[in-house]
Amino acid sequence: MNFPKNFLWGGAIAANQAEGAYDEDGKGLNVTDVSTGLINVPDYRVIPGKYYPSHEAIDFYHRYKEDLQLMSEMGFNCFRTSISWGRIFPNGDDEEPNEAGLNYYEEMFNYMLELGMEPVITISHYETPIHLVEQYGGWKSRELICFFEKYCRTLFNRYKDLVKYWMTFNEINNVHTIPFAAGAIRHDSNLQDKFQAAHNMFVASSRANKLCHEIIPDAKIGCMLSLSGVYPATCKPEDVMGAYNLRRRSLFFSDVMIRGKYPSYIKRIFEENNIQLDTRPEDFELIKDYPSQYLGFSYYRTTTYEDGMPILGNTGGVIGKANPYLKETPWGWQIDPLGLRYVCNELYDRYQVPLFIVENGMGAVDILENGKIHDYYRIKYVAEHLKQLRDAIVIDKVPCFGYTMWGCTDLISLASGQMKKRYGFIYVDMNDYGQGSLQRYRKDSFYWYKKVIKTNGSDLTF
Repeated sequence: MNFPKNFLWGGAIAANQAEGAYDEDGKGLNVTDVSTGLINVPDYRVIPGKYYPSHEAIDFYHRYKEDLQLMSEMGFNCFRTSISWGRIFPNGDDEEPNEAGLNYYEEMFNYMLELGMEPVITISHYETPIHLVEQYGGWKSRELICFFEKYCRTLFNRYKDLVKYWMTFNEINNVHTIPFAAGAIRHDSNLQDKFQAAHNMFVASSRANKLCHEIIPDAKIGCMLSLSGVYPATCKPEDVMGAYNLRRRSLFFSDVMIRGKYPSYIKRIFEENNIQLDTRPEDFELIKDYPSQYLGFSYYRTTTYEDGMPILGNTGGVIGKANPYLKETPWGWQIDPLGLRYVCNELYDRYQVPLFIVENGMGAVDILENGKIHDYYRIKYVAEHLKQLRDAIVIDKVPCFGYTMWGCTDLISLASGQMKKRYGFIYVDMNDYGQGSLQRYRKDSFYWYKKVIKTNGSDLTF
């Protein structure tokens, strides 16, 4: 069984975890520039003498040609990255864009295309300018809608001939669990602020969709959510209903962005939590008229829900008891390849729009010995997930048009700021303290993934 013809094979990174050069060429600070890991409540400034792993990261900003050549060697026909908003509008509300930032991404996208890779671009991947947090309160302020619209208009006009695959906000539903990164609001924000930020991002996303259709009619623009699966811990009815409600916490976002309206179940949640949103009648018309064209999502694991665990607000990351039927990564994320097939069917049954798996992978400790990294565990993880994805596409007839493995080159962990939590097919010589040559090495998985792409997924042996 083969994947569809013209299937998009590639990998994914984010500007804030890979580029470095955090203050070069006119770039302003963004929310992740002032944090050493999303778990901590950061200061809204860079503290002299404090180490920020993302400030240099893997220096993709200066080394992107070398890295893209390695990805081309694997056979990538697409590559997902993000644009740092602060490189284009350093403060977010500037009158004019920063030409150095615009030119940087233009050169990068042209180089991708020269190498035969379609750019898959996230417009806002945890990279809201910090000035918009300090001055306006982040996405809980409606004023950010217009700033984002101006940012998108600038991107679409500049890159209309280069980029045909866009996503508005990365993992927008994570405003509940990592609100500072996802919504540019404080880590301890209440539900009112989280749902207000979400609403404003919904409106901004639909404005971006409208602009994209007008400026780049042949482009596709979608939403992106974190949609690793949820199971009830037992068949106890309360566990089953609780798991269903927890899943709705994420699906609420795609319900709005794809179906084009607020679902009925959210009214009960708003009433029970005394949530009253600041909205305009035209918001809902815009959301209805300009939904997302496809659903991009990340899938890493599944979690279990047990009655009594929190559903709304910050649930503390990993939810539920360990699933006794699954193994774990070194970071405790349970490995569930069949869950990917389940989620693909769940999402297509609900939305009937094309799917795009834009993040999947496992963090592990890789050992560099004599210039080689034997990462059989990663090969096994990706192979087993791809087999289930292939079954979802070929057997279940779920339309999915691409797969981009997360962290195709090692990068800074968003959660902890670590380098030792490695995802990539390409090893980067850098440790958790910023020490290393930054030299790149091909792992065993590099050659394995090259074979997978060459055979369009028909050879997944390992």
